[in-house]
Amino acid sequence: MTSIPIRFKTALIAALAASASLTVATPALADHHKEGEAAKADIVATAMSTGSHETLVAAVKAAGLVETLQGPGPFTVFAPTDDGFAKLPEGTVATLVKPENKATLTKILTYHAVAGKVTAETLIGLIEAGNGSATVDTLAGETLTARIVDGSVVITDAKGGTATVIATDVMTSNGVIHETDGVFLPD
Repeated sequence: MTSIPIRFKTALIAALAASASLTVATPALADHHKEGEAAKADIVATAMSTGSHETLVAAVKAAGLVETLQGPGPFTVFAPTDDGFAKLPEGTVATLVKPENKATLTKILTYHAVAGKVTAETLIGLIEAGNGSATVDTLAGETLTARIVDGSVVITDAKGGTATVIATDVMTSNGVIHETDGVFLPD
């Protein structure tokens, strides 16, 4: 497997103690959103407007990451849908949003984020250049591995769990969101 890290220099990376990861689908399955109305809102406002990221937004608030994800970025966020969070064992989300678990929650969320703007086209290009897989460095300081499986981009986390990118290239004023059908868990 070829490792193709994606590294971007931003002042916000140093401020983050943990990271979040993102997911992307292939163009054939992508729900592309071009620059326009959605691009006027930041990552948090865009996630709030979808109706399918209520759990993610609540977790971002509990972790104290709202200001960061409203910052200049750019960021790429692999945003699990509410259905994706529902796949976690019962009680997991309720436990993670407790104040005493803020550090763990922050690490999980930052594991879904990458510094810079990584479009679906860019990620697919990295996978192709890497002979079928690419690793992506997250803000949490860990990597995700992306592959194309049956025409979709599938992301594998540090624990071997997988999530499929189900919508791509939701453009925001400070980056891009790719929706995933699952949550990534760091080491």
